[in-house]
Parts: sequence; C-alpha cells; structure tokens
Amino acid sequence: MSRHPPTPKCKPRTATPAELRDAIRDEALRLGFDAVGFAPANLAPKARDERLQRLGEFLDAGWQGDMGWLGKRTEQRADPQTLWREARTVVSLAINYAPASDPLEILRHDERAAISVYAQGRDYHEVMKSKLKALGRFIWDTYQHDLKVFVDTAPLMEKPAAQAVGHGWQGKHTNLVSRQFGSWLFLGEILLSVELPADQPETDHCGQCRACLDICPTNAIPQPYRLEARRCISYLTIEHGGPIDRELRPLLGNRIYGCDDCLAVCPWNKFAKQAREAALMPRPALTAPLLAELATLDDAAFRKRFAGTAVKRIGRDRLVRNVAYALGNSTKRETALPAVEALLEDSSPLVRGAAVWALSRLAPEEFARRRKAIKDRDDGVRAEWLAPRLEEVAQ
Repeated sequence: MSRHPPTPKCKPRTATPAELRDAIRDEALRLGFDAVGFAPANLAPKARDERLQRLGEFLDAGWQGDMGWLGKRTEQRADPQTLWREARTVVSLAINYAPASDPLEILRHDERAAISVYAQGRDYHEVMKSKLKALGRFIWDTYQHDLKVFVDTAPLMEKPAAQAVGHGWQGKHTNLVSRQFGSWLFLGEILLSVELPADQPETDHCGQCRACLDICPTNAIPQPYRLEARRCISYLTIEHGGPIDRELRPLLGNRIYGCDDCLAVCPWNKFAKQAREAALMPRPALTAPLLAELATLDDAAFRKRFAGTAVKRIGRDRLVRNVAYALGNSTKRETALPAVEALLEDSSPLVRGAAVWALSRLAPEEFARRRKAIKDRDDGVRAEWLAPRLEEVAQ
C-alpha cells in the first residue's frame, strides 16, 4: 500500500467525474493494463455482512492452514472503506497473463518440474506495482486527488472488487473468471478519494460446470465456491513450511510451485488471448526444468536461478523439499533415484525428510536396508524413516 506522490508545482486540471473516469481508463490502458473498472468503495451493509460471513465460515473451519494473517483485520477485508475512510471509489486494474500453451501438458512429463504459469516470469507484484504507481502519479500530478495503491499488500479483497467493476466473477474454484481473459488475470487496486461513475458488476456464468472441482488432484474444492486451502497444492507447495501430509504427497505429481489445474481446465479459457506484457513472459529455465537438475541447487544457485520471480520468496529448502516429493512421484527411476540419494545428505532436515519418503517410493528395498541403521539425528527425519509405508499399513 502506498500513498499519493508529493504535491506537484502545476495547477490541477478540473474534470467532471465522468471525464476523470475516462481519463484514468485511457491512461491505464496506455500503461499496459488489460482491463480497468470502477466501483463504489463503500459496500451496502448486506454485501459487507455476506463477505464477513463467508470469511468467518472459512476461518472457523480452519481451512486457512498456516495462513494465520487471513484471520486478522477481517472487517477491513470485507469493506474497502474501513481500510481507508476517505476512499470513495475502487479502481480495479488487471493484467492478462494467459499462457501460449496448455499448462496441463507438463504433467505428462514427470521427470520435469511443473511451475505455475504465474511464477514463470518476473514477479507480477513488481510489474503491477510499477504500473499502479505510474497511474497513481498521473492521477495526482494531473488532478491532485488523494489515493492509495494496492497490489496484494493489504487486507483488500481483490476478487470481489474485480467482480464489482465487471472484470469477471469468482468461479466455483474461488478464482476470478473473465469472459474475455478466462482464468488468467493479475489484479491490483487504487482507492480514490473522489466518487466516480461505477461500471456494471459481472454476474456468475459458471452454470452447471464442475470441471474445476472434478480435476483437483487433492479434492481441495469440496463444494462449489469453497476452497480448503490445507489440501490445495498451491498452498502446500508455497505457503506451508513443514513436511506435507503423507497422504497428499503422491497427489502432488511433479508440481513443485503452485498448481494450475483448476484454472487451466476452465471452459472460458477458449476466449483467452496470450499475454502481451513482456516482463511476464516465461523464462526458458522455468518452463519445464529437469527435477534432477533442480535437486542440485544450493542456496546461491537457487537465488540466481529464481531472482526476480515469485518462486524466490519460498526459499531454497522449501522448493527442494517439493522437488524431492516430485522425484518420489517420478516414473523415471534411473534419473530420479541418484538425485534423491544425494538429497539424503542435504544440510536441511526438511529436504532430507522429503528425500527419505522419495527413496521409499523409488527403491523400497534400499529404503528398508537403510532404515535398519538410521544415522540421522534430526527427530523429524528419523520420523520419516520410521513411518510405516503404504503397503505396511495395508497389511
């Protein structure tokens, strides 16, 4: 969140609310945003109460997992005007990041890593923030209206705001769906201290479709419009810091950072066009890297490879933990097993524990032999060695 820039020397331009709205829209499109819309910042009591109720149900069920921050400042999450009392208009801005090819194709190549589309280029927060600040500068320099800029940096519910301005609707997978851009929109907001004419909100067009629910590998969408984050692969591989539940590890497949399944399967993607923002274009080293290669990354190599991307924020150990699980799920034993054996000696207990599980999958006899003489002193790693394997449980 950021405030308006310093006061300029020039005299502010006068404009009617409709003229100001149109000028902001034109400048936003010039800056490279793909969609821009306007909605009132103050919610009707009924709409605010509905948001609070749904958020409360999510939190009461404990579906937020390790994301404890979701339970804080809930009033502000439900109503933009409680975040900033002077706010009168929400300007919701979106950038298209649609991929050139089907993100599900990589899942057929289990010797390679599947990285979520949004994380294959430059961190979208930086791209969005730069454009939002440029737009905020234009508004302040030209018209001198107070404003605040947001890009996933404050308790502002971005998807409801995007629906309120007409960008799309929250689909059954809880993500935004657009008739023009499908599932592939990054969102950011500007709160303005001036009231501007509002756009028409979008309505739900999911109909009877269940594609996103049915494709989820971990059944993280138990019913339409309800997401249990604790089972979501994006949450597990990005937000969750410890070992992933054993029952879920086989379901990760080769996904090491995020998951695009519910987004990619959406029928509305047939209308999506490939992203045009150069900074968001996928880096070749991140589109389909070999798992065995990623397993060799130390901290310096990790930082170099993922510099400027969203992947960097989870750190080397968490990423290589995910890589180890993916290696354990690979059918390419001849390349996966040597990589896993090397990770058994990793300096991180988190990685070593994941490697133990992977070894039990790839080489059960070798796992059984090593388990008889456990040398690792970390309690968590020892627990992985001693945990019963699935066939042992079945017996």
